[in-house]
Amino acid sequence: MSEIRALVFDVGETLIDETRIWSRWADRLGVPRLTMLGLLGGMAALDRSHTAALLLIRPDLDVEAELAAWRREEPDGLRENFDQDDLYPDVREVLAGLRAAGYQVVIAGNQPPQAAGALAAMELPVDAIHTSAEWGVEKPDPGFFSKVAAVVGREPGEILYVGDRLDNDVRPARAAGMRAALLRRGPWGFLHAERPEAGEADLVIDGLADLLPALANGLGPR
Repeated sequence: MSEIRALVFDVGETLIDETRIWSRWADRLGVPRLTMLGLLGGMAALDRSHTAALLLIRPDLDVEAELAAWRREEPDGLRENFDQDDLYPDVREVLAGLRAAGYQVVIAGNQPPQAAGALAAMELPVDAIHTSAEWGVEKPDPGFFSKVAAVVGREPGEILYVGDRLDNDVRPARAAGMRAALLRRGPWGFLHAERPEAGEADLVIDGLADLLPALANGLGPR
């Protein structure tokens, strides 16, 4: 298999710690933060969506309408968004180390339009930032991974996609001919790493700092 020359990173619970986002949702919906975080973990275990956790709390919730109201009421607040204070501590150092080692580094994940600007404002050591909103296609759709290969400009086998989920990251990346690393981070990451299907990943890592040593030692053929 081709040598890896580019790494592409998911965003939520790969680069961004979403604890504050979901804590603000808990406050917004009037439940304890532990309840919100626990329901998210339950949805991860049941292979259900983030939105399903919100609907368990308020079954009649119109998420888009609630977000619109939230923006009107707190125009200067972060609400469902993130900033540099939400970066995981290992992100800057590892991304810089990968680039210094000669790898192409790209961010591409399922994110709303405003996320691209938030990530750009962090001035991360990356070659490019892309979002599903920009492309009009979301993971795990194969079209998303076709876009990844196109913007990276390399053969799929030269790309390692790094994310915290089997369903959204590892499996569709592998189906697109890419290599895939599963990160044990966030509720989905820890749960998915325990599943037999985690063996489909080329690499299962406990943190981003594990990437460079693994690359230096070579990722064996699948």
